[in-house]
Amino acid sequence: MPMEITTVAPKLLLQLVSSAFQRCRLSEDLCRLSVLLDQSTDTDPPITSISIADTGIGCKLEQLQDLRCPREFNGVKIWDGLLSVKTTCFTDDEVYYYHINLDEYISNKRLKRQPSQSKNGVKFSGTEVSLSVFGSMDVLVAPILGLFQKMLVLHIPNVTMDLMVKQGAPPGTQTQYVFAVNADKTPCFTASNLERLKFGLEDYVLRHGNCLDTMCDHCFSDREHLKVGSGTICHEDKHKRVGGTVEVVIVISDLLETTQHCSRSCDGKTKVLYFDNFAPSPVPHFVLSALKKMDWKSYGLILANVNDQDGHVFLEWENFPSFVQIEIALHWYHNQHATRQKNGPGINLVKKGIKNALDDLKAKHEGFLLSSHAHKICSYVPDLARSIAGLIFSSTDLDFQGDCLSVLGFQPQEVEREAVEDCIQRKIVTVIGMNERKPQKDQEAAPFLFFDGNSETSYFEEEEVEGEYYSTSLE
Repeated sequence: MPMEITTVAPKLLLQLVSSAFQRCRLSEDLCRLSVLLDQSTDTDPPITSISIADTGIGCKLEQLQDLRCPREFNGVKIWDGLLSVKTTCFTDDEVYYYHINLDEYISNKRLKRQPSQSKNGVKFSGTEVSLSVFGSMDVLVAPILGLFQKMLVLHIPNVTMDLMVKQGAPPGTQTQYVFAVNADKTPCFTASNLERLKFGLEDYVLRHGNCLDTMCDHCFSDREHLKVGSGTICHEDKHKRVGGTVEVVIVISDLLETTQHCSRSCDGKTKVLYFDNFAPSPVPHFVLSALKKMDWKSYGLILANVNDQDGHVFLEWENFPSFVQIEIALHWYHNQHATRQKNGPGINLVKKGIKNALDDLKAKHEGFLLSSHAHKICSYVPDLARSIAGLIFSSTDLDFQGDCLSVLGFQPQEVEREAVEDCIQRKIVTVIGMNERKPQKDQEAAPFLFFDGNSETSYFEEEEVEGEYYSTSLE
């Protein structure tokens, strides 16, 4: 019996929970989404009653009427096919009750309206959907927690969620809160969608996917161990009107040595989270194609395989350090008043979004995500820095030596050769990364190493130069 429920019932349940989440998100008020699983053990097989309640905007019954879920699987009955719905909007004077029979093939016969109840002048909005399935509820909890976990990545500030489980017959009924999260009351109410997605993915990584309410102290001590890049790109439809936005956030983390005491998997794989219009969704084919066609090698990454397992997508890398983890979140949402594109934003748009996020990472972290060609050049940098430092310290011209050290940011009176070598090495690596971010046709000679950012000329050139060239200086 658990096998049948695992393959069928959770899909319907997750659709109902996701719809409730959207009703809360669309509300301008603080909303609550509650899921209750109540299992009766005095029947064989046991029956699990499920209630999904939200205080968001009223429910559109068309969404429920279009759901599909068979009553039987492999000849075994898994549920009775009936949804009980009660819903109301702020503008309604009554709470409306309906029964929806999903086992009815004729759409206009699925819905049966029940007697409504007066609200007696009280203004509130909300929906409760109830159903029952046959078998153990244990296999239902994990999918709901997984969905909650992905919803938290969106970091929607006005939604609080909880999952409660009741087992046993009275008077020995046991009630347990499996998960509860309060809505965020921080300034993220005014933050952009991208900023909230960044914060949410950071939290997801810090909890490393298997725990919703606690951080993992074994993997990370704080957010400073995370490298985060983001990219945004907009899609325009045929009428030159903005149709949607692709947002990409990439988090790369170096695990601590204490990770060996943790259950986190360090297998060199990257999990890809995908959201469609503020809802967790399976990764669509055009995103899979974009991931496969990305020029990862220009960022020092070699893609070995894209593994798609029932909508859960993992990227497998070649020669990737086991102590480094990469997580990717993509969000495609449709702007207000725009026509929804059925096929999504397209392969090229997703590739550009990913590229923007990777470029953002490179810009924030010097010498990071360099191409294999740049890595090869960087391998010569220590020797070059050592040679340049040797020329400075071996010079008998004290003015030349002092000027070089000053431009590098040192006081000539108190300086160690090793510190100078490290400084020169960092500057050269910065130049390599800075030049690599430019398109090939726009790449130019690297700026002078000894350039005083406080003046308008280089140490070797007294004539005035254009500020744009020196805007790429190592200072």
